[in-house]
Amino acid sequence: MNIDGKPYRTIWLGEDGVSAEIIDQTKLPFALEIVLLRTLEDAAHAISSMQVRGAPLIGATAAYGVALAMRADASDDGLDRACAALAATRPTAVNLRWALDEMKKELTELPQGARVAAAFARAGEICDEDVETCRKIGENGVGLIQAHAERKQGERVNILTHCNAGWLATVDWGTALAPIYRAHDEGLPVHVWVDETRPRNQGASLTAFELGAHGVPHTVIADNTGGHLMQHGLVDLCIVGTDRTTASGDVANKIGTYLKALAAKDNGVQFFVALPHSTIDWSLTDGSAIPIEQRDATEVTQMTGRLPDGSVATVTITPQDSPAANYAFDVTPARLITGFITERGLTPATAEGLRLLYPEHREQAAA
Repeated sequence: MNIDGKPYRTIWLGEDGVSAEIIDQTKLPFALEIVLLRTLEDAAHAISSMQVRGAPLIGATAAYGVALAMRADASDDGLDRACAALAATRPTAVNLRWALDEMKKELTELPQGARVAAAFARAGEICDEDVETCRKIGENGVGLIQAHAERKQGERVNILTHCNAGWLATVDWGTALAPIYRAHDEGLPVHVWVDETRPRNQGASLTAFELGAHGVPHTVIADNTGGHLMQHGLVDLCIVGTDRTTASGDVANKIGTYLKALAAKDNGVQFFVALPHSTIDWSLTDGSAIPIEQRDATEVTQMTGRLPDGSVATVTITPQDSPAANYAFDVTPARLITGFITERGLTPATAEGLRLLYPEHREQAAA
């Protein structure tokens, strides 16, 4: 996708061929900074500190983290330690585990001397596969927007999204935003309501940044505004992403997604979830079993912004002695979801719908 007319991915192989480069998302939207990852520890820190975030991008970064670890220790123990360290960085996003499994499958049977090159090659493939997957999600989802555009006879189609599920959450294109980018590029009149997404403000900071950089009309709203907009007919459909989806169709996504799904259901607004295959956890059938990450309370008690003099500062917004809880995700039951947008097409948010799209997992999903 584009920033000031220049195409970027969120992660790419460094010029030296043995490192990885990322956009530091903790500095957006106030500065565009590129960070070089040279070691396993660099990659683990990038994931845990949310320099990179979004389930598909976390997986891609973990893959490069394994490759970086192989440079230091390509033994079986080194591979196991690397995967364990990376797996501990973020508990909710299943793409992390998926990518680590892919890397272990690729490297385990290889001699140590071949593992570094193979690891970097597989990490690059995982990134390329993610780009193609997200492109197909956009291709499969644009028809939903087209249908609303035709019904509204040229009036803008208002889409509400939550958190950031655009190209900054993946390697490119995004999940929830991929159909929107496709619609915009095809000339459809789209407008995006962007939830600010407290406490880390990924909507206000990241989604608004990338939509603006690509020229997509959008408006940032407070998290509690979505229900009001739906009541007044100002939302045509909702599209969000997911960090983990069970085999039965329950979805874990950024905290606040469940509330938007409830409001959409009450107001007859379509609520779609866009997801790649790597986000489906075929071992789970009940969303209540998904581990919910609890992050540092300072993400709730502090906010970062630009001051009138142009400087960037972090300030405390709560009383000094008030404790804060920071649940990073909630679970939206499948019954509240209109359908899934995947790289293989659209499907109802049901166990059977997922099994029909991914028959290779039929037995695993039934276990």
